[in-house]
Amino acid sequence: MHVASSQQSARPRKAEPVLITQAEPSLVEQHAARKKRYVITMAVRAVSLVLAAATYQILWLAIVFAVLGTVLPWIAVVMANDRPPKKKLDAHRYVPPRPDRILEAPARERRVIEGGRVIDG
Repeated sequence: MHVASSQQSARPRKAEPVLITQAEPSLVEQHAARKKRYVITMAVRAVSLVLAAATYQILWLAIVFAVLGTVLPWIAVVMANDRPPKKKLDAHRYVPPRPDRILEAPARERRVIEGGRVIDG
């Protein structure tokens, strides 16, 4: 015996699920992304220090690479400790029915009672 639920609808279901949460990436995923950013930043620092040593004859260029190599560790730590921004998702979300449509049944299910008689309409 199957009992119909009041939550079942005669409308066809949409293929897209309704998003009910703004779940962030897991801590493991966040940590992996932070480590990756840190390693990339420190690799750029190492390259800039090597370039500073290689371009010592062009003083202004060597200074630029040396400053970059000096500042990048601080930037890498700040980036590694920063939490990732929330993703902006264009997701299918629940949209409540308009107030004037909440109690209205579909046309094929409307029943009118007149003078004790039930008229399907």
